[in-house]
Amino acid sequence: MNRKTARENAFLLLFENLIKTDEAPEEIFQKAISIRGLEVDDYVKKVFFGCVENAVVIDKTVGECLIGWKRERVSYVSRALLTLSTYELSFMEDIPVKVSINEAIELSKKYDEEKSYLFVNGVLNKVAELLGRK
Repeated sequence: MNRKTARENAFLLLFENLIKTDEAPEEIFQKAISIRGLEVDDYVKKVFFGCVENAVVIDKTVGECLIGWKRERVSYVSRALLTLSTYELSFMEDIPVKVSINEAIELSKKYDEEKSYLFVNGVLNKVAELLGRK
């Protein structure tokens, strides 16, 4: 599996984790593999569980960059993408900033509202700047 597919699969797990608040992340992960046949690799597992374990730090970072927005107004798709990319920007310095942001934009165009990618791009650029990765 290439990194682009792995990133999309990690995003799908994060989205599902936001929606299914009554299920543990481990259960969501296992069901995605066994029932839906979601393909996973080390990257998918690392990112999904890394986002779960670091949710407080990630939410705080994203929250500081949501200027003029309340978290509750942000779509679940955008939230999952912001979480994924913020994790990459914060904890995976081997991934170039542009790659992380551009992949989030592409996934936003595929899964979210028509112009949500502009919002995702703006917030992630602020995240990168906040983290000193710009």
